[in-house]
Amino acid sequence: MRIAVITGGSRGIGRSAALQIARRGVGVVVTFNSHPTGAESVVRDIEAEGGRATALKLDVRDVGSFAAFRDALSAVARGWGRDTFDILVHNAGYGLYNPIETVTEAEFDGLFGVHLKGPFFLTQTLLPLIAAGGHIINVTSVTTRVATAGVAPYAAFKSGLETLTRYMAKEFGSRGIRANAVSPGPIRTDLAGGLSPDFEALLASQTALGRIGEPDDVGRVIASLLSEDQRWVNAQCIELSGGYII
Repeated sequence: MRIAVITGGSRGIGRSAALQIARRGVGVVVTFNSHPTGAESVVRDIEAEGGRATALKLDVRDVGSFAAFRDALSAVARGWGRDTFDILVHNAGYGLYNPIETVTEAEFDGLFGVHLKGPFFLTQTLLPLIAAGGHIINVTSVTTRVATAGVAPYAAFKSGLETLTRYMAKEFGSRGIRANAVSPGPIRTDLAGGLSPDFEALLASQTALGRIGEPDDVGRVIASLLSEDQRWVNAQCIELSGGYII
């Protein structure tokens, strides 16, 4: 049985990815920081469908905690008959809407820690446990392509994560490990408090398919990238926006 680790897997895109991956026969470890009940719900839903899952606490801003997380993950893998795991999905994140002139250093550092520094050092920490032929998927954002006032730090760090994706593919390729990114457009989640009806209508009007995305629009693609049919897709950033501002 293959094993996937999904950071921020308690809700939204992470929850969808966990469910979709589990339906393909993969054991799933979802991480949570402040939403344990959501993570436990994901685990119950996966188990109700006959899959295998567990939840582990992880604060992706706390690099000092990563070694302990690696040990906890190793224990889970051993319990499932493995010494390694196969899939790492960097999904944990949050949004912040402030113009550049009012962003504080603390806000900047918080976004940096979650969206770029955390994924970098978590990958470094877990790399010895990733099996040959494994796959890393980084969740970025359409804001790296379309400038949206008020999200400059978030978008800048997501852009960094896209660049990091290519370097992961380059440096880990000798072990057969692929690295790709998916870049969602506007999605109906509670990121940054969710979308108001008026804002959702505006975003839908700017999208070729005439609606905003649902978490499953992203989760299904993440799961599909893990299939043998996609084994030659590497070092790519795939936008999932329904044609947002084209």
